[in-house]
Amino acid sequence: MASSKSLVRVPARLHTSRRPSCLSHSSSLGIHARMASRRGGVALWESQDDLASNAAKARTFADSRSMPRATSSTKFPINSSTATAQLRLNSISRHLQSRPTLELNTPYSTERFTSHERESDPQAPTSARDRQSEAMSSSQAPHPTVLIPGPIEYDDAVLESMSHFSQSHVGAPFVNTFSEVLTMTRKLVQTTNPKSQPFVISGSGTLGWDQVASNLCERGDEALVLHTGYFGDSFADCFETYGVNATQLKAPIGDRPQLPEIEKALKEKKYKVLTVTHVDTSTGVLSELEELTKLVRRVSPETLVVVDGVCSVGAEDIRFDEMDLDLVMTASQKAIGCPAGLSIVVASERAMNVFNARKTRPASYFASWKNWAPIMQNYEAKKPSYFATPSPQLIHALHTALTQLLSIPLKDRFAQHKKVSQEIKDQIKALGLEQLASKPENQASTMTAVYLPDGTIAPEFLPGLLERGVVFAGGLHKEIAAKYIRFGHMGVSVMNPKRGDIEKAVKALADRVAEVRASKK
Repeated sequence: MASSKSLVRVPARLHTSRRPSCLSHSSSLGIHARMASRRGGVALWESQDDLASNAAKARTFADSRSMPRATSSTKFPINSSTATAQLRLNSISRHLQSRPTLELNTPYSTERFTSHERESDPQAPTSARDRQSEAMSSSQAPHPTVLIPGPIEYDDAVLESMSHFSQSHVGAPFVNTFSEVLTMTRKLVQTTNPKSQPFVISGSGTLGWDQVASNLCERGDEALVLHTGYFGDSFADCFETYGVNATQLKAPIGDRPQLPEIEKALKEKKYKVLTVTHVDTSTGVLSELEELTKLVRRVSPETLVVVDGVCSVGAEDIRFDEMDLDLVMTASQKAIGCPAGLSIVVASERAMNVFNARKTRPASYFASWKNWAPIMQNYEAKKPSYFATPSPQLIHALHTALTQLLSIPLKDRFAQHKKVSQEIKDQIKALGLEQLASKPENQASTMTAVYLPDGTIAPEFLPGLLERGVVFAGGLHKEIAAKYIRFGHMGVSVMNPKRGDIEKAVKALADRVAEVRASKK
């Protein structure tokens, strides 16, 4: 080590590099040391034992996230700031100590310590308060808590999966991972029919609309769009782009089309598809699926039932086979808990038969199932195949997110989302605020759309929430956009209550409402 009066230069990457789980502790040590050497930095230890000793001392200091980010020229005087240097070591010490490493796909990566470590590590937290603090720790940079209807907050393990080393997209390791993702996608929507077809394609949830319009419909076909908000309008617009005639059955804001209205519409015209937004992100309206599908099968059995589940899959009850659905589309960044960038679709055997019987080529090239279906079938069979390059890092993140999601029964996950959602809605009612979806049967478990106090508009209200460390979304329905806000509650924020995300958000909302009302007196 340098003398006590010298300055130690600390390379920035030394603090932020994450050791891949496949490397040994000693290999990781060598990598960090070589990085320091290449960047002209000075190594802070002679051996792993020295580092472990320093790291043990560093654990006695405050969480390193409270310190400003270092740059490559940051210097720390050893004689006066030994604690600071040791504090910096804390951010990498857990990667370099000789103790068992948690597997990546644990239910929640914030469970930092194994039972073995608690017995053997004298510095491990012992009090209940310490254990709770440890459970809430995160490797993520400090940031406001994001509680919009997607993208949501992500678990550390999912984000760590995004930093997976580069792989060939046709190599066996990645193909095996993709195969497992497709298998888990089937489990996610609860289909066991081998002739159902999952698709996981790079793109946003909107790409699901294009897949429906270009693969299941042909120019001149008719589509019945059940409208519960902004996304009904958009889906209809997508159909029209492909030459499909879209008829919208609209409900008042905060409500959904009723079964007698839908039955009447189905009897008036033959529709190729009927689409329903399970949770409309613009209004927080939940649509009923099971009775809807029974109605369609009775009145117009050839009509395909298409569910836009972008804001519902992974948190609302979807039983693909039992509900007799034909297609469910979603996206990675909402209740599934994976960063944005993946369009996820599951098509039924009936839908695939309609696709295979079409008379014309699909009107899209990138979204065409003629291109993608063979790729997905080969990937699921663990056979390398190629049409367009997937995102290996996003697929790894989705693999981790789905593994976490499926680690408990889906019914328990749905129940937890419903429970937390009701608690939030009760708090909102206690604040004297009203929801767009006023009827309980129309209220989603994944989000809540809330009217603001009279005379308050979202652009003025939301900055006050941000000051309290919480991000909500503004209104999206074009008729009332400025009059309401949207509170997203799904994924890790709901399933891991130790994070405190929901409590923080509810308190911030209550404080902000009180502040606004006081200012108007």
